[in-house]
Amino acid sequence: MDRHYGAVLFDLLTALLDSWTLWNRVAGNAEDGRRWRTVYLRNTFGAGPYQAYEAMVAEAAEQVGLPRRLADDLAASYAVLEPWPEAPGVLSAVSSALPIGIVTNCSERLGRLAAGRTGANFAVIVTAERAGFYKPHPLPYQIALDALGVSSERCLFVAGSPYDLLGTSTLGLPAYWHDRIGMTARPDVPTPRWHENTLTPLLDVLGLAAPRASG
Repeated sequence: MDRHYGAVLFDLLTALLDSWTLWNRVAGNAEDGRRWRTVYLRNTFGAGPYQAYEAMVAEAAEQVGLPRRLADDLAASYAVLEPWPEAPGVLSAVSSALPIGIVTNCSERLGRLAAGRTGANFAVIVTAERAGFYKPHPLPYQIALDALGVSSERCLFVAGSPYDLLGTSTLGLPAYWHDRIGMTARPDVPTPRWHENTLTPLLDVLGLAAPRASG
């Protein structure tokens, strides 16, 4: 194992969970779901101080011409969120060697519900509501680092979107961007140390063995 890292932090709703499929289903189709989610991401990453997560989801729906009530439908569906296929095995392998945690732009209730869908035991879960700020403000990341007792340069952050790269660069957190969705980063977004479309190469980055297939 690469002894350089003392812990790994993860974005939750895109890096570990296939929340995009859920948003598409609630929206009624993939095009509306992606427009809704894209506006939501832009709004939350520009919000700064915490505003009610569910209200921001509703506002984003309204901005793209969808009913605000879809935010309630989405929240009610968090209990059926699914991790990306390789996520449980990767999390199991990483957590057997290093403490792991979550930093997510979500409410406390929904963030913990979603984290439970991964099947992993996290040493720390920091939501935007808990921190009082949305990412990429440095405070959510710093709270997680303090809880893990690790310096930023010794903690790898697994991002789900390019917005996270703005926050991680501020603190000097090395970043692995799990770009499952194929998002376009703004020109001012720092380049991550690793840019992959699955979580599996994370094990090589950390010097860990891939989990054996069951059966």
